[in-house]
Amino acid sequence: MAVTGWFVALLLAGIVPVVVVGVDEGRAFTVLAGWIVLSIVLLAVDVVLAGSPRSLRITRSLADRVRLGETTTSELLLVNTGRRTVRGIVRDGWQPTAGAPSERSRVVIPPGERRRIEQTLRPFRRGERRSEHVTVRSVGPLHLGARQATIASRGVLRVLPPFNARKHLPSRLARLRELDGATSVMVRGQGTEFDSLREYVRGDDVRSIDWRATARRSELVVRTWRPERDRRVVVVVDTARTSAARIADEVRLDTAFEATLLLSALATRADDRVDFLAVDRRVRGRVTGATGADLLAKLVDAMADIDPDLIEMDWDAVPGHVRQITSHHAFVVLLTSIETPGSSTGLLSVLPQLTRDHTVAVVSVTDPAVLEARADRGDREAVYRAAAAERAVLDAARVAAAVRRSGADVVTGSPSDLPPALADHYLALKAAGRL
Repeated sequence: MAVTGWFVALLLAGIVPVVVVGVDEGRAFTVLAGWIVLSIVLLAVDVVLAGSPRSLRITRSLADRVRLGETTTSELLLVNTGRRTVRGIVRDGWQPTAGAPSERSRVVIPPGERRRIEQTLRPFRRGERRSEHVTVRSVGPLHLGARQATIASRGVLRVLPPFNARKHLPSRLARLRELDGATSVMVRGQGTEFDSLREYVRGDDVRSIDWRATARRSELVVRTWRPERDRRVVVVVDTARTSAARIADEVRLDTAFEATLLLSALATRADDRVDFLAVDRRVRGRVTGATGADLLAKLVDAMADIDPDLIEMDWDAVPGHVRQITSHHAFVVLLTSIETPGSSTGLLSVLPQLTRDHTVAVVSVTDPAVLEARADRGDREAVYRAAAAERAVLDAARVAAAVRRSGADVVTGSPSDLPPALADHYLALKAAGRL
């Protein structure tokens, strides 16, 4: 049972006249006691006459999943199976990160009728957002009291990574088609294979002319080449403590997921096989053997529940994880942080094992605020910040140089620039015949 503001107002309505008129103490006590008893009786009658919230049958309608930043609608269908009208307030018990509106919904449901309640959800965190119950408060006809019940009605909404980097995919696919021989721009490297013959056009490399085919056709014919297919791309995402840092209002781990999705979408169009591994001291997520549209679906589903863990990364286990995925040459992408020499010791110790058998790229996010702080020297405090920013940039440069000496490539960029930078690096490796 719950009381409303009207019940409090009713009690005050009996107290105010006694105080204003100023009756003697004994008579005032009798009047107040009688008024309180009357108010309680009215409250009890009102609660008894209120419709039972447990007579409501609740059905939930909800989408299975939504991308982070998008909206979806949660619908509740309430059917009154009781004999009294239910007048009251309904509150759906969503987690705060589901982005449900804070206001309650008012309903009036006569016996045998039903009402539909819609809520717009805008989640602002990945993973499963849940609502385990619906709370209904049914007010009596006098609006003095209410009957309240919490009814189990489970709802689960899976929030997937947003993949905002997909806007860069069309331009990278156009460049891939150029490499693939679909346009007049042709390339040839040690990792390319013969594709087809076509008529010579101005601007083609004369070294690609096939003189035997030219003699047979009596016209200049050139060979076209395409990058080799069915290469392995292994993406390893560091989910340890450094991935929890927020850069430009985006968690480092989310930027790594964006870069992974863009690279995977591009590589699967190039007929390469992509494997994904999220790891710190244990494997947090794994996707292997998926291709085509199924690959992206499995990737976003695996990424949805992964959050940074405030522990150290176990780099010693990474070469073993890669060997479990493939024993052949692969393009291994390590999405991690290379900010300080101390935190990168484990990474640098295992890079020679990886670069001996694979083409390796170490991918890290740079903080635009640090780069901006280097140029600000407006006052004494800004000078100290600039000195700290310069120290951070030099440390990152030292680590990047050590990574290159180990035989790996380094790809860096701000959260918005890193996904296309990684995609461009992949295309450059394709064009150079290194994949």
